[in-house]
Amino acid sequence: MTAAAWTPSEQESKSSRLWEFLTRHGFSSYPELCQKAAAQPEWFWDALVKELGVPWSRPYERVMDISAGAPFTRWFVGGTLNAFDHAVNRFAKEAPERLAVSAENERGDRRQLTFAQLESDVERAASGLRSIGVSRGVAVGIYLPLVPENAIALLACTKLGAIVVPLFSGFGSEAIRQRLSDAQARVLISADGAIRRNRPVAMKPVADEAAAGLPGLRVVLVRCAGIDVPFDPTRDLRWEDLVDGSHPVAPTEAMRPDEPLMLLYTSGTTGRPKGTIHGHAGLPIKSGQDWAYGMDVHAGERVMWVTDMGWVMGPLLVFGSLTLGATAVLYDGAVDYPDPGRIWSVAERHQVTHLGLSPTVVRVLMPAGEQWPARSPLARLRVLASTGEPWTPEAWHWLFENVGRKRIPIMNYSGGTECGGGILAGNFLTPCKPGSFAGPIPGVDAAVFDEQGQPVQGRVGELVIRQPYLGMTMGFWQDPARYLEAYWSRWPGIWVHGDWALVDEDGFWFILGRSDDTIKVAGKRVGPAEVEAAALDGTQVAEAAAVGVPDPVKGQSVVIFAVAKPGGDAGAIPAAVSRSVERSLGKPFKPAAVHVIPRLPKTRNGKILRRVIKNVFLGDPPGDLSSMDDLDSLEPIRGLSTKP
Repeated sequence: MTAAAWTPSEQESKSSRLWEFLTRHGFSSYPELCQKAAAQPEWFWDALVKELGVPWSRPYERVMDISAGAPFTRWFVGGTLNAFDHAVNRFAKEAPERLAVSAENERGDRRQLTFAQLESDVERAASGLRSIGVSRGVAVGIYLPLVPENAIALLACTKLGAIVVPLFSGFGSEAIRQRLSDAQARVLISADGAIRRNRPVAMKPVADEAAAGLPGLRVVLVRCAGIDVPFDPTRDLRWEDLVDGSHPVAPTEAMRPDEPLMLLYTSGTTGRPKGTIHGHAGLPIKSGQDWAYGMDVHAGERVMWVTDMGWVMGPLLVFGSLTLGATAVLYDGAVDYPDPGRIWSVAERHQVTHLGLSPTVVRVLMPAGEQWPARSPLARLRVLASTGEPWTPEAWHWLFENVGRKRIPIMNYSGGTECGGGILAGNFLTPCKPGSFAGPIPGVDAAVFDEQGQPVQGRVGELVIRQPYLGMTMGFWQDPARYLEAYWSRWPGIWVHGDWALVDEDGFWFILGRSDDTIKVAGKRVGPAEVEAAALDGTQVAEAAAVGVPDPVKGQSVVIFAVAKPGGDAGAIPAAVSRSVERSLGKPFKPAAVHVIPRLPKTRNGKILRRVIKNVFLGDPPGDLSSMDDLDSLEPIRGLSTKP
């Protein structure tokens, strides 16, 4: 039985927002609240929006309507609102001088915006965008690094009732074109470029190449890096001209809760990208809930997340922070440039209270040593948060001990693009085991199912959601059949998320990787994360990817792709990894082969592409690679292929 590494003090628990919610509504524990929320969802979501102070332009008549079936639940029927009012307008009135955005780029340039200044900037941007035809229901692509203009553009489109299509700042032209075409976007807001490791990376030429295949698309150029890029006066406009205040004031549209606010495209690792639809009463409210009752964000605190607006965590950072009256801290740059202490020094300068980052970021920074976080006191930091992938024990302990100083919790957070927020999270009422979650976020009726669709504890199974919750995607853009097939087709009325999960004997939850990456050896199932953790245990391996390949006797056998630690003996790794996996998981799971390669293929947000690795190794088509960070990382695997 693994012991908890962190336990909240009584003061920490009783000063948390979750405790306040519990006591105000007469609950004695977090599980009791979760049970009531699952049993009476209309009561819970009604209470939640009141607790969060969501402003309505017209009150709703009914909390939820499932008459069209659980996958197409309608929320707050009869009501209207605009997420701009929720995130900015009300705080510009109540606390105009409170800091809304604090930003820094790789060069060290810093900018700050109060809520009053942010409101003014958003109003001017909305008026300018309206002058070029952006209005209710018009799709607008945003292709910018994590700079204040990104948040301003997002909120300006929100105010107008437009549909935002956030695009990862590292995308190639085809990935951008595909998403803009699917969304039928009429405007693309593009940066000139970004600065990475003190070198300019041009973005506008990529945008131009994408736009060339989209007749009628207007391109708005934002100066972010100060580099010379092409400008087509017949198609392009300059951001500074749009926001100069010369255009008539644009009204804030009163939106139905189910009107699209945003199309968040999945990474496309399992086929062509899917545009998940999120409305004004979904992601903006859900992000506030998660920030408040998971990570315990209070008004005036400062939240920083190492992310990009093209991933779901970017919009969650903006809406989750602002809707609570907190500050969104935006860092645009490499986490380890000009030195491995950069991310910690940025967090210190901006007085960050909540710092979110992925296990991949931690693994990148670990080899440089603990002296780098030690140089930044991080005096205001009280929460570390993580999402995106399972932890390795080594990385979790490194962060907890060297950054958290064994006193700051790591609040794990798991959900996804399709969820508009989290399914599982930590909280200040529950101790934390390494890599664990306290459990489902209140209102999310999650469970772990076995192959027969029965809930299980102490065994690995499918993470499922047994009823709809606020924030869940309203469907795939123009493809409802694919949406139903992807999430709702295995068991009636049950959302199957695609993650392996485990609830241990103490009630702690764990995510063990994607269920479609499962390895089945002689009828015995194992998740890749478990194999990979064993591969790293006591070896010279920095990171690993485990896949199952066809085996004529066992059905599948395990093959591991490993990256050596700096200075590690690559020749000794295969035998050491084989011994470690066999010792940890048993002889049936001893790998058939261990291949040492320079780097693992990953998405641009750091997720290991196991399916791509497997396909390339087997000589099969790799699938959609638009989300991939480094295509060259496939070549060493291709050379190992079992097919000519």
